[in-house]
Order: sequence, then C-alpha cells, then structure tokens
Amino acid sequence: MALVPCQVLRVAILLSYCSILCNYKAIEMPSHQTYGGSWKFLTFIDLVIQAVFFGICVLTDLSSLLTRGSGNQEQERQLKKLISLRDWMLAVLAFPVGVFVVAVFWIIYAYDREMIYPKLLDNFIPGWLNHGMHTTVLPFILIEMRTSHHAYPSRSSGLAAICTFSVGYILWVCWIHHVTGMWVYPFLEHIGPGARIVFFGSTTILMNFLYLLGEVLNSYIWDTQRTAKLK
Repeated sequence: MALVPCQVLRVAILLSYCSILCNYKAIEMPSHQTYGGSWKFLTFIDLVIQAVFFGICVLTDLSSLLTRGSGNQEQERQLKKLISLRDWMLAVLAFPVGVFVVAVFWIIYAYDREMIYPKLLDNFIPGWLNHGMHTTVLPFILIEMRTSHHAYPSRSSGLAAICTFSVGYILWVCWIHHVTGMWVYPFLEHIGPGARIVFFGSTTILMNFLYLLGEVLNSYIWDTQRTAKLK
C-alpha cells in the first residue's frame, strides 16, 4: 500500500506547479516584456503543459470518485474520455517535453551556462524557482508514470503529434527571430545557419526518441507489476 495516495500526490504536484507559475509570472524581467513574452520559452510552455496535465489528473480522480457505483453510463463514458485525454497528454506532451527540458537545459548549463541561462538571471530568478522549472519536472512525471498506468496512443499518431509540436515550436522560435532580430536562446546567436538546422533537426529526433522512451518505460513498469502480481 502506498504511503501517500496517488490522488493526494497529484493535488500536491498541481499546487506546486501553480505556485511556480505564479512566482515566475510575478518576476519583472526584460525578456517578459519583449515580443512573445514568456511564451517564447520552452520552459514556460512546459510548465503550462505540466500544470494542465496534472489538473486533468486531479479532475479525473474527482470524476472517478463521483461516478463510482453510480451506474450512470453517460458519466462513465465521459470519465473514459477524460482518462483518454489524460493518457494522451502524458504520452505526447508531459513526458517527452518535460524530460527534454530537464535534460537539454542541464547539459547545456553544465557546458556553458551563459549559452542557456546567463548568470544575470540569478538576479531575477531564485535558485529554488530555477529547480522548480528545470529539475522537479522529471521526478514529478516519473512519480505519475509509476503510480498510474497510462494507455499510449498508436505509435504513428503519437510520433506525428510530438513531431507537430516540435516543428511548431521551432517555427515559433524562427518567427520571433524574424520579427525581433534576436534568438530566444543565446547559444543560437553563436552558431551558423547550417548548425542551427542540424540543432533543430536533432531536437526533433530527440523528442521522438523521448516519446518512444516513455512508451517503453510505461510498458516496462506495468508489465513488471502485472508479472509480480501473478507470482
């Protein structure tokens, strides 16, 4: 039996994301006032994705509690739709985008923090908030994957969805550069057009790999549990 019910964990995680988002939006940084605002940063988009995902998780738990034993077929159909949406969001957005943000941020940060998170930002963003945006995303999504089984969509539709998201964000970044003459991320200023194409292509491939990793990890966790129960 779990020490903390997964429903309680989801509420706690949702509240933590709401707190992180509120604190982040309250910071008056020059970049927030420029074209695209906070929405030009993948970190902020990911925080919104995670908050919406865990909001759907909490709503699903409440709906499940309210419909339990009611025998209302319409309510049960609506609950199944909600569960399908929850599972789709984890598979296509919450897991691959969340893991991507954590992995890429800390890899580039370790190489040269000025390329991704200039030291100047320490004057605006406290350390705990930085970790809330770039670190805790990973354990939170792994906790969710470990505590609840999620049905993945067909591989072709899932990969098509994550490719659409990746290409859409790349086009958004390029559009911002077209409008403002500035790249969203400092390191893009220091590489040539060819290197940018390679980087953008590599990030799309990485997103697809992370989708497949999530699918394999989800299957491994729950197949292992089912095997253990049969023994």
